[in-house]
Amino acid sequence: MCGRYTHLYTWEQLHNLSILTTPPMTLPFSYNVAPSQFAPVIRTDGPGLHRLDMLKWGLIPHWAKDAAIGNMMINARAETLEEKPAFRPAFKARRCIVPISGFYEWKKLGGAGAKNKQPYYITASDEKPLLLAGLWEHWHGNEESPETLSFTIITTSPNELMSKLHDRMPVILAPEDQKNWLESKEPPTQLLRAYPSELMFCREVSTRVNSPKNNDPTCIEPGKHQGSLF
Repeated sequence: MCGRYTHLYTWEQLHNLSILTTPPMTLPFSYNVAPSQFAPVIRTDGPGLHRLDMLKWGLIPHWAKDAAIGNMMINARAETLEEKPAFRPAFKARRCIVPISGFYEWKKLGGAGAKNKQPYYITASDEKPLLLAGLWEHWHGNEESPETLSFTIITTSPNELMSKLHDRMPVILAPEDQKNWLESKEPPTQLLRAYPSELMFCREVSTRVNSPKNNDPTCIEPGKHQGSLF
């Protein structure tokens, strides 16, 4: 799964990758984006046009009666997108890209039943933003909650690197696949695959990231665990 990530990029960096049509904006750095928070998401604004908006992490299906369902919809399995009522409509017509600087995953320490986990931080080996495949939805709200634009991150089977940490990983798109993912009339299922390990870098980091309250550079500082991922 993908349950926490960072965005440490500027609007200009994303514009260079996606040719954004929305005006330049200031994007505050976040070292610990957590579910239910608002984060930058790229959507299509017409053929060849890509816009950047702030959406809530945790997809709220258009038919939901309560926005709280979004807390259970932060990830969507690539293998079942066409089956799940919560994701099927968005997969057909509302695909998006979640640009991130890196994401966190936790590895259990010790044998079966061990409770201690060591967090790891995964980035692109060239340190450029990673473009995660996502879905977005427009929920019209109710008396208790306002209308909301929300998103989910699609996951798939892990590559060799990620398999050492978890049995899932986010779907990462190559820059040249953005147009196909956002604008194709038919869902481009061929893009729902594991990203090459050689294009990724992983290191253990501080356990401060375990709490969403911590959101500063210490979250990505090297950890002190004595063991090794490799």
